[in-house]
Amino acid sequence: MMSGSADMTPGSGLWDGPAHRLPVRVYYEDTDFTGVVYYANYLKFFERGRTDALRTAGVSHTDLFAADPPLGFAVRKIAVEYLIPARIDDALVVETRFSSAKGARMAISQRLLRDGALLATAEVEAVCIDMAGRPRRLPEGVAAALASKLSD
Repeated sequence: MMSGSADMTPGSGLWDGPAHRLPVRVYYEDTDFTGVVYYANYLKFFERGRTDALRTAGVSHTDLFAADPPLGFAVRKIAVEYLIPARIDDALVVETRFSSAKGARMAISQRLLRDGALLATAEVEAVCIDMAGRPRRLPEGVAAALASKLSD
C-alpha cells in the first residue's frame, strides 16, 4: 500500500546542457509478437521526448491551445534510422536537441539509447500551426524558452 505522501508525478526528464533526456520503458503494448519494439512505436517515444523537452523548457501545450488564436505543433517531416532493436522491458533514454527555432519551424535531432548504445535516430521538422492547419510564427515565449536550449 502506498502512503498518501508518495510523489506520483510522472517524470518529465531533465536538461543536460542542450540535450533533454527522458527515461522511457518498453511495455508489452510497444512490441510485436517477438518482443521487439514495433517500428511505428519509436515515433511515440520520440514524440514523448519532444513534448517533455518543450514542457521542461517552459512551453505549455495547454497555454498554446488557449492562446488567441489557438496554436499547436505538427510534424512536417521526420526521418528515422533504426540501428538496433529495442525489446520488451528495456529501460531507454530519449535524447532531444533543438537545432533551430525560427519563423514557424523547429529543427529537432533525437536519439534513442539503451545503456549508452544508440538504437535509433530521428531528424524532425515541426511547425507551429493554427487550428486551420496554417503555419504561424512561433510565439515569442516559445522562441525565448528554446533560445537557451539550442544546440550548435
